[in-house]
Amino acid sequence: MNARQQRTTRSTSSLPSTHKATLPCVCFALFLVSAAWPASAQVSLGTVIALAQRNSTSVRIAQADLDKANAVLRETKDVYIPNFVIGSNVGPPSIGFTFGSPSIASATMQSLVFSYSQGQYIKAARVGIEAATLGLKDAKEQVALDASTYFIELDTVNREIEAAHQQAEFSQHLIEIEQQRTDAGVDPYSDLLQARLTAAQLKLILLRLETRSETDRAQLAALTGLPKDTIVPDHASIPAIPAIKADEAQPVNYGVLSSQSEAHSKALQAEGDEMATRIRPLIGFGAQYNRDATSLNNYNTYFGKEGQKFKADNFSAGFSIQIPIWDFSKRSKSRETAAESLRAKVEAEQAQRQNDVQIATLDANIRELDAMAEIASLKQQISAEQLKAVQSQLQYGNGAGSEPGATPQLSPKAEQLARIDQSQKTIDSLDTGFDLAKARLGLLRALGHISEWLDELQIREPAAPAK
Repeated sequence: MNARQQRTTRSTSSLPSTHKATLPCVCFALFLVSAAWPASAQVSLGTVIALAQRNSTSVRIAQADLDKANAVLRETKDVYIPNFVIGSNVGPPSIGFTFGSPSIASATMQSLVFSYSQGQYIKAARVGIEAATLGLKDAKEQVALDASTYFIELDTVNREIEAAHQQAEFSQHLIEIEQQRTDAGVDPYSDLLQARLTAAQLKLILLRLETRSETDRAQLAALTGLPKDTIVPDHASIPAIPAIKADEAQPVNYGVLSSQSEAHSKALQAEGDEMATRIRPLIGFGAQYNRDATSLNNYNTYFGKEGQKFKADNFSAGFSIQIPIWDFSKRSKSRETAAESLRAKVEAEQAQRQNDVQIATLDANIRELDAMAEIASLKQQISAEQLKAVQSQLQYGNGAGSEPGATPQLSPKAEQLARIDQSQKTIDSLDTGFDLAKARLGLLRALGHISEWLDELQIREPAAPAK
């Protein structure tokens, strides 16, 4: 037994008996508190997208639209299936001439047999399902784009915050160095004030980065339902964003395709309503059975034959043929759906034009951001080399000597200034890289190829916790 174990044993044995009994309870309570406290763990981009798509209201609305479209198709086809309705119409005995047949039980069946318009309605419903399916895909892609953008921004800002903290340390060292040089009369007091101003500016940059980080966490928490303080992005889960160009890919935007399918569905609906105004037959089938109560009416007095009573069981069946000759309501309905069809067609054309403009704008912005990212990367490399040169001169001197007119030796504050500049160039490079990534994701979304990038994530919804 070592000295630490002996001290622990002596301190425990010296406790009163009541404290010894309480100690396991306290340890158990601390264990429960630590287990209940949410631990921050890295979360992958695929998990964030899966949770965002599951919790998204726009995705659930699009799913409801798809369910409705499927129900509309079933409704348009079910009119050919005979319905079956039972009922009863029992009342007090009639006085005088009867106006109805009080039935103990009745059963009716009705169905549509043939209609020119119904075929168009079924086609419109099928195209409506296609439009709703494309709309659901579009909603999922938009949610994936939003979640990916906030995730990548949070990851980028976290790395910028690390560089900003280093800047803060370098600025404090700079203030200490300037304080010593000012006290020694080497540098004027304005240099110390300038060092303090630099520290204050860097503090403001750090505060802005922390605000961006909190905002991104709040956005991801709202999208995914995860606690805000537990969202730590896993940088390794972010795949490379392809540098796609607008002229090298065929646009297949699901939102535009959904609008076009919706316009097609409206056109078929309008064509069906227009057919209903033409002189074309509408054939239906019907059957009816009644069990009438002869004791509750005086049917036998008026309808019974001599020596015979009115039959209680009655049944009829047959086909009905209707030919519309003049129907103002159907004609007005066809004009209404024709206007809706025209509106849907114009909206689809507008969506296509807006998407084309967005593609052209993003493509131009990406070329500019690509050049800016290259410049920022070169500036970062240059600042890193300048820092090495400053450190080398501080260690070995600049070789200029001490004769008059020679280049003065660098002071320690030069290294801190070089470190601050190098950190700032790192922040600028990260920020420009995020802007480029965001624009590339937007172009992939506009071109309809973001699903190919999402396939690399292997999106899987987290398993539910065991009960």
